[in-house]
Amino acid sequence: MSPIDAVIAVAAIVCAVAVMCTARIGRTPALGLLGAVALVAVVQWLREGFYWQFFPTYLLLMATAWFVAARPSGRVGGIAARVGVGMLVVAAAFAWMLPPVPTLPVPTGPYPVGTETFRWVDPDRPETATDDPVDHRNVIAQAWYPAAEPTGSGSRYLDGLGQLPERVSLIPSFLMRGYDRIDTHADYRAPLARDRDRWPVVLFSPGYGAPRAFYTGLITELASRGFVVLAVDHPYEAAVVELADGRLVTPEDFPSDEAAGERYMTEQQAIRAGDLRFVLDQLERPGALGPRLSGHLDTEHIAAIGHSFGGASAVAAAADDDRIRASANIDGTMYGDLPNRTLHQPFLLLESEHDETGHSVQFLERNAALLGRLAAGGFRFEIIDANHYSFTDAPLFLSGPGRFVASQMIGGSRGPAPTQRATADIVAAFLSEPLGGAHADVVAAAGVHRDIRGGAVGR
Repeated sequence: MSPIDAVIAVAAIVCAVAVMCTARIGRTPALGLLGAVALVAVVQWLREGFYWQFFPTYLLLMATAWFVAARPSGRVGGIAARVGVGMLVVAAAFAWMLPPVPTLPVPTGPYPVGTETFRWVDPDRPETATDDPVDHRNVIAQAWYPAAEPTGSGSRYLDGLGQLPERVSLIPSFLMRGYDRIDTHADYRAPLARDRDRWPVVLFSPGYGAPRAFYTGLITELASRGFVVLAVDHPYEAAVVELADGRLVTPEDFPSDEAAGERYMTEQQAIRAGDLRFVLDQLERPGALGPRLSGHLDTEHIAAIGHSFGGASAVAAAADDDRIRASANIDGTMYGDLPNRTLHQPFLLLESEHDETGHSVQFLERNAALLGRLAAGGFRFEIIDANHYSFTDAPLFLSGPGRFVASQMIGGSRGPAPTQRATADIVAAFLSEPLGGAHADVVAAAGVHRDIRGGAVGR
């Protein structure tokens, strides 16, 4: 919530409560104060347009002004008016649980962050989600990278703003009208940092149904620490994806039958792994990543990581492609025969707190099976007071009070910013040596943060 947003919301509620609870405020001062708040609201509307979050506040201002001007007579009329205004106070407060423009955490690494999006078509894979025989698989990858200097150009948060489907990952799209103003803390097509000629690469796969945008906080943190992160959107599964030809596509229907759902996820895991391998192929194709990045990525040092289903996808890609030197699964359940494969690269499993997330039996057993077959060893950590969504931007779509209420209901009291910082510390330390850097103490990196359990496995 911006300062002017907060002024309007808080001032309207304070004025209403003061008028309702005391008769000492004169009519003229009360109307003057309400008029000043209304003037600020008008300026905000003219400056940024209408946000639905303001609507209960507008009604509250009008109802309070009417109450001051009319001074309803009689006991019943006065009580009814106060109840009505009180209900609007609650509505206005509730609306501001969802700020019009969420605020993402500022990256803490030594580099400013640049970004550029690439929309490719894989000529060798037909698109199985459509009936068009000439339709081929689109793969969208957004590069987030250490920049030489900030340019002030900013970058778009989410594909399709202004023409979104009715819902985006269960979130009503009308709530996202102001998301074009989200500060991603990255500049579009900023020049690449010049500290080194080639930069290590991290492929990132999002959770099931989630667009890549919902991981901007975590990804920009990693990019600010010297990794080129390629965040991949998986069409017809992510909530909204803009294809190479400019079309927006939305998810297929998920099977309602449990067995069919298991088969579907196994098939999707293979499709996603194919998407990640296609990105690897693009890294080796001259000029595929444009003039800023082409020739400056270290294709000998690549890792694959992901959250939820994206974590499973990253592991699946690593299991079949030795170009990937390390992989990390952040809170993901694996499918098919993947849990019984042997990984020959270092592996990291990061989990939210089991009691808060309520991980399924499949999650626990399948990750345990994979950890028991590691050929190169790895690490497992459980982040206490983090839930499954703490690794994403989603909790930041709520205001501070909204996040507190949500944490009491579904967990995640650690908060998204601290969870993402801890995750970035652990992931950066884990990837340092496999991606050509110095040896780093992964356990010590985890130990900097409170209440993180776990350590080395398979060694």
